[in-house]
Amino acid sequence: METRLSKAVLGINPSPTEATSFLANQMKMDGIDIISFAQGEPDFDTPLNISREAARAIDEGYTRYTDVPGMREVREAVAEKFEKENGIRYRPSEVMVSNGGKQVLYLLFRTICDPGDEVIVPTPCYVSYEEQIKLSGAVPVFAPTKKENHFRLTRKDIEKFITPKTKAVLINSPNNPTGAVCEEKDLREITDLAVTHDIFIVTDEVYEHLLYDGRKHVSIAAFGEDARRNTVTVNSASKTYAMTGWRIGYAGGPEDVISGMITLQGHVSGNVCSVSQKALLEALRGPQDAVSEMRDSYAKRRDLMVEKINSIPGLSCIRPDGAFYCFADIEGLYGKQWREGTLRNDMDAAAFFLKEAHVAVVPGTGFRWGGYVRFVFANSEEDIVKGLDRIGSAVVSKLKG
Repeated sequence: METRLSKAVLGINPSPTEATSFLANQMKMDGIDIISFAQGEPDFDTPLNISREAARAIDEGYTRYTDVPGMREVREAVAEKFEKENGIRYRPSEVMVSNGGKQVLYLLFRTICDPGDEVIVPTPCYVSYEEQIKLSGAVPVFAPTKKENHFRLTRKDIEKFITPKTKAVLINSPNNPTGAVCEEKDLREITDLAVTHDIFIVTDEVYEHLLYDGRKHVSIAAFGEDARRNTVTVNSASKTYAMTGWRIGYAGGPEDVISGMITLQGHVSGNVCSVSQKALLEALRGPQDAVSEMRDSYAKRRDLMVEKINSIPGLSCIRPDGAFYCFADIEGLYGKQWREGTLRNDMDAAAFFLKEAHVAVVPGTGFRWGGYVRFVFANSEEDIVKGLDRIGSAVVSKLKG
């Protein structure tokens, strides 16, 4: 027996985000002072009103199985949120709750894709999209955006990749890893294209509240009935409410698609954690002050990080529109020498930053875009200054050529 594992599992790659964070954590355990800009996680605690509601749920015995698609009241709250904030009218039967945005996406691809179908994925892209699509038997087709357009997606970026096998196009705005936000006119043109070719639009909107410089979020499914019929809107509490560990995400979409996802979830995980559902209910219906406070803090950190990155020789980055990532061009370091050899790619640069500056970042190759690394500014201002000063010092003092 050559292997005990399935071809499907052997065909996927580990998450580079998780791999980088694991290595950084190992170095921390060895007593090394590591500053990590790798993990896309808020450094804020979950707002107190949400945590208290979860504690109350435990005290009152909400610890049993719930309906597979989510508690009725929670799905109603999600539907209310979609209508109030996004202008989309979903019935509770068109909404489902799952174990984080990642599981929502996995269930969705497994529900709509057959082997050989194609899903267009604009790049740079979130690391898990590719592997989830492959696990569904479909083929990810990568559509590069243009750095000259600040990585903002346009119809032209997608149109040339549509074939008779195309089943869906995936849109992530604000984008991970670039922070790019699609312009409304471009989203409308992409929607028209998808409707014309009768393909799904999968829109990942987990960073919708993390927008800067007066930008407003626009949801494709709000563009009209044709758009609504072809679109599945994916979201999560993780980034908006600093609830990464609660593992709670949700989706709204055509009833047949949502029903299929619910059926699949019934066999994959059953219901979502009952306590997390109660927390989500409070997050959606409770006070929203913490959301704007976190966003304002991120905006200051963004400006600080952009300034610091652009002050380092060989590094540059554009100011992101949203999310909490800076995607930095590091090709200016290529060809320089350090104690382990020559910097030839973004993997080498990330290794140099970690080993010489004790700063963790994620190589752009993991996002299907070489020559860049991703920095997370969901860190304290103190860590941002300290970490980037370390990198700047290492670049100046430990690189030659």
